[in-house]
Amino acid sequence: MTTPGFAAMLLGMKISTAITRLLDIDHPILLAPMGGVAGGALAREVSAAGGLGLIGAGYADPAFGYGSDAWIRGEFDKSDEGAVGIGFITWALDERPGALDAALECKPRAVMLSFGDIAPYAAKIREAGATLICQVQTLKDAREAAAKGAQIIVAQGTEAGGHGAERATLPLVPAVADAVAPIPVAAAGGISDGRGLAAALMLGAEAVLIGTRFFATREALGHPNQKALIERTGGDHTLRTKAFDTARGIAWPEPYTGRAIRNAFSDAWHGRDDELREQNPSMRERFFEALRGGDT
Repeated sequence: MTTPGFAAMLLGMKISTAITRLLDIDHPILLAPMGGVAGGALAREVSAAGGLGLIGAGYADPAFGYGSDAWIRGEFDKSDEGAVGIGFITWALDERPGALDAALECKPRAVMLSFGDIAPYAAKIREAGATLICQVQTLKDAREAAAKGAQIIVAQGTEAGGHGAERATLPLVPAVADAVAPIPVAAAGGISDGRGLAAALMLGAEAVLIGTRFFATREALGHPNQKALIERTGGDHTLRTKAFDTARGIAWPEPYTGRAIRNAFSDAWHGRDDELREQNPSMRERFFEALRGGDT
């Protein structure tokens, strides 16, 4: 049997893992909570198909057009009372902790925290009855998340779209799985089909977290131009950069950068963050205007 054939077989059957049992889902597939992309409608469809949909609240900052308390409640309403969860950028949640309260009022199946210390929120999330998922990029962070109460740990490799760090998915996933056992691990980063799922399970993961592949769906919140760009490009056309964050006035901590599709803006400004900061706030305004207009 060829590898693609084996992967197709996997997608056509119910796979029972520690994560499917913990979350009571049919398939070990989780929707990455992409900020401004993974809304209630997309989360609903992923959960209805047997995975777990996660709404992306991102920075929990209404300045970005999503993530306010009202937005969070509205997106849960769009899930039609389906079993969905929500995800936050942890260091941003530190500045707006009330957003977590708004989310917990909606009784999420799970809450995913990424990029920061989960300790201030772990007990509250678990006491509310939600499963606590923590995304990490290093062994050190994985061990800390396990010690602080994470019930599922996502090992995210550098191949992931959006924000991440430097470790590659292939060596990171088994190392994390060994380090935090018996806490189950989900693999993230460069996984987009059944072959990736099969590989992740062989590495010791109990599920996969997929983002970019879902960005191109009808239910995703992104602009149609963005979805079309994803469909016609691939990994060779991406880079890890701070340019897009710097343009928006977002000071991401080290060691994180964002993987994005290269364009004229990144070609001009990648590696020139100090100069780019001098352009704010005019650059920030121009950036969001272009984003709203579908400029890619």
